[in-house]
Amino acid sequence: MSGIARTAAEAAKRASEVLGVASEEVRNEALFAMAAALRAERAFILEANERDMNAAREAGTKEGLLDRLMLNDARVEAMAASLESLAALPDPTGAVLEERTLYNDLKLTRVSVPLGVVAMVYEARPNVTVDAAGICVKSGNACVLRSGSLAIHSAVALGEVLQGALSQVGLPKDCVVVIDSTDRSVTDELFLLRDLVDVLIPRGGAGLIRHCVEHSLIPVIETGTGNCHIYIHESADLAKAYPIVLNAKTQRVGVCNACESVLVDRSIAHACLPELLRQLAAAKVRIHGDEVVGEVAAELDIPVEAATEEDWGTEYLDYEISIKCVEDLEEAIAHINRFGTKHSEAILAEDEAVAHTFARRVDAAAVYINASTRFTDGGEFGLGAEIGISTQKLHVRGPFALEALTTYKYIIEGEGQVRA
Repeated sequence: MSGIARTAAEAAKRASEVLGVASEEVRNEALFAMAAALRAERAFILEANERDMNAAREAGTKEGLLDRLMLNDARVEAMAASLESLAALPDPTGAVLEERTLYNDLKLTRVSVPLGVVAMVYEARPNVTVDAAGICVKSGNACVLRSGSLAIHSAVALGEVLQGALSQVGLPKDCVVVIDSTDRSVTDELFLLRDLVDVLIPRGGAGLIRHCVEHSLIPVIETGTGNCHIYIHESADLAKAYPIVLNAKTQRVGVCNACESVLVDRSIAHACLPELLRQLAAAKVRIHGDEVVGEVAAELDIPVEAATEEDWGTEYLDYEISIKCVEDLEEAIAHINRFGTKHSEAILAEDEAVAHTFARRVDAAAVYINASTRFTDGGEFGLGAEIGISTQKLHVRGPFALEALTTYKYIIEGEGQVRA
């Protein structure tokens, strides 16, 4: 092995020993300095990003992924503002979670503390570099960041800028380490560093996440893919349904909380589908449908491809969607629990009993009633910038941020007690 990952993790481990005991004031000062540095070095960052964008276009990258990759003045400003917003949030470390006196007069206190070193492996999303660095600094954790090859120039440039800001406030620059190699073996080496790294968080497609889960010796927080569904029940208000589906599918197609599949009760198919298909086609969404959807589309002269079993489980991340008619609530729930990725699911229904049955029985981190799935986001949930959206059930679930990067320790104070 090259040793690149170990060198990076060792540097982050040393830095974590300083950052983990730094005061809240110092950590907040670092966040403001990082925000100021992003603004000051905007041209440098955008130049690096343009190199990534040019390479991605030449490689034929999908439009949705190009949108994730692209930085502009507004997005750099948004990243800077998110760091400043983090500084305004309560310190997640040092909180007294429990305090009591034991039978032997020992005073026991349970206090929140940083995890230590957080590693993130992610794909073509430059903003993750800043979000992860900011959340880790705020929560007292050093981080090792491994970007995908599509965003490597952007990630390295952002890392340099953030490291400079950390040095300015007297913190080790290696509180944030961006690995500048795109060699996959470096990532595999990182997976083995359980002696240095406390948690691994992958963000990306199903293949990346599966590879991390299957090969990492480090505990993994699985931020799963988003094959998100919207189920239109026969009691739905269709005037609400169409804009919700269009928003969930087209507001940003390359994100994990975008809708990828729509289920429609067969009893309202001919009332619902014509306008839904018209609006999706007008938005230039490629449609994969079952037999009923195909028949309705043919009457309207709207192109629809016959859906396959593979379509029901596909996260398109593009202007593309699958539509299936179901008999009832039971079939809808069974379909979602089979093909969903436990991310975000929605029901559109005016029947409250049906809606709440759906919410109880669908296995997902976030379940919506009469709203777009696009709200599954740390900022929208009031958590500040998120580090990911967990689709697993242990430790954290759904959008997670500062508190998820802490653990706790027991501090026991005595006056000479010994155990009999």
